[in-house]
Amino acid sequence: MDGATIITRDYHLLAFGAKVARARSSTPVDKMVLTEPVVESEAKYMHPAQNGGTRHLAAAQFVYDQRDTVALVASQDGFFTVFAWSTSLEMVHAHRIDVLLL
Repeated sequence: MDGATIITRDYHLLAFGAKVARARSSTPVDKMVLTEPVVESEAKYMHPAQNGGTRHLAAAQFVYDQRDTVALVASQDGFFTVFAWSTSLEMVHAHRIDVLLL
């Protein structure tokens, strides 16, 4: 089954295989920062569509709309990214951590 798994902070399952869409009252996320835990890696500012496919874009939008959430994306191309809201930068922060999983 393709789609998001939605859980609470207490790990209670709310939905499985869910389609995540932009909140009606929200605007599309247009900028985010991407970092990697690699020495001398620099933060990259980009449009979320430049980071990956629809899963990454949906996760970035979800975090943009629900700023107290965290979204985890494991993609078919091997990337594993954690999305969270950065209060200091006032934007979505994508942490690409697949290098830590090797």
